[in-house]
Amino acid sequence: MVSLARTIRSIRRVGLREWWHQMQYIGDAKSGRFVGQDQFGNRYFENLNPEEEVPGRHRWVDFAQHDFNATQVPPEWHSWISHIRKDAPTEDPVVQNLSPPWKGPWVENLTGTRGAFRTYNTTKPKYEAWQPKTVPRGESAP
Repeated sequence: MVSLARTIRSIRRVGLREWWHQMQYIGDAKSGRFVGQDQFGNRYFENLNPEEEVPGRHRWVDFAQHDFNATQVPPEWHSWISHIRKDAPTEDPVVQNLSPPWKGPWVENLTGTRGAFRTYNTTKPKYEAWQPKTVPRGESAP
C-alpha cells in the first residue's frame, strides 16, 4: 500500500503523466536516476536511497512496448538489473570494450508469435500412406 505522502512526493518528482504511466505499467510510483537506454528503447533507472526503495528493488526497467516480457531485456542489462554487475553497461568499460565482432544483435524470444521458429523435415518418410486404387464399376483392375 502506497502512502498518500509518498504518492504526492512521487507526483512532484516525476510529474503527473509519468506517475500515471508507472502506476499503469509497474504498479508503483518510483523516481530515480536515469542510467541508460537499450536498442529496444527500454529505459533503465536506479535509486540508491534506502529510505525510498527496498533493497533489491532499487533498479528497474521501463519497457518501451505495452506488451512486454523479460526476453526484451538484453544480456548486458539483465546482468546489471540482477546485480551480477555493479556498473550499468553504459558506465562499465569492460562491457563497452569487450563486444566481440562475431556477436550478433540481440533478438527477443518470439515463442508463441508468428515469428517463432518452426522445424520442418527434409528427409523422405520411412513409410508412405496407402492410397487405394479405385476402379469404376464394370471395368477390370489392371
